[in-house]
Amino acid sequence: MSILINKNTRLLVQGITGNEGLFHTTQMVNYGTNVVAGMTPGKGGEWVLDKIPVFDSVKLAVEATGANATVIFVPARGAPDAMYEAADAGIPLIVCITEGVAVQDMMRVRDYLDQKKVRLIGPNCPGLLTPGESKVGIIPGDIAIPGNIGVVSRSGTLTYEVLYALKLVGMGASTCVGIGGDPINGTNFVDVLEMFEHDPQTEKVVLIGEIGGTDEDKAAEFISSKMTKPVVSFIAGQTAPPGKRMGHAGAIIEGGAGSAADKVKALQAAGVKVAKHPEEIPSLLK
Repeated sequence: MSILINKNTRLLVQGITGNEGLFHTTQMVNYGTNVVAGMTPGKGGEWVLDKIPVFDSVKLAVEATGANATVIFVPARGAPDAMYEAADAGIPLIVCITEGVAVQDMMRVRDYLDQKKVRLIGPNCPGLLTPGESKVGIIPGDIAIPGNIGVVSRSGTLTYEVLYALKLVGMGASTCVGIGGDPINGTNFVDVLEMFEHDPQTEKVVLIGEIGGTDEDKAAEFISSKMTKPVVSFIAGQTAPPGKRMGHAGAIIEGGAGSAADKVKALQAAGVKVAKHPEEIPSLLK
């Protein structure tokens, strides 16, 4: 078992013929991901890696291949339309890697996808990895091994660091979900925690948060009232000055809300063990 993706996921790559799309498609195929189609307007009829057909539209790709998930490697100005098109084609899972998508655009996209009951991961995220089965996005496949620990994170690089720290001590992941650090995204901590709570393969959860917003506080509330599985956390940005954005668009402490100290306090009150640094996470899980 896993959440969101597994070996049966039939993946479409939007923007497959661009540099980023082609590079990461190669990585995903080499990992064993079932990439069934690519899509780039005007490139329909071409082939990528000698075996992946390219289509002019998402609708044509879905009709021909039965794709049930898509990953978007499209520049920021085109990413909203790419998400709309995927939703209109009936794809239930959209993973948007693109960074720099305008907040107002994302507000409209999120509202539209919610009406369509489509699951969006991202934007500005590293994607998903179910070790040994499938990877959708840019998470390196060799840094994690299969296991029973669910990982959900706002930070891409910290995700990699934690997965590798777990691997070094023989601890594996059921699924890793990089939700991204933008102010408006498709899937939040509570959404993923709920999936992990209901996944029989996942026995423990790692939550990697950062300063800015209230997502971690909402997660703490959910953990306290609904979760039966142990959760370990790390909050990035503990030395960040107020009012200064740190890395992600959503990583800013504003109006006295969103500080690392407040998030740590809320999580600890919910029974979560909070690591002082990422390397401490494996020992807290034991």
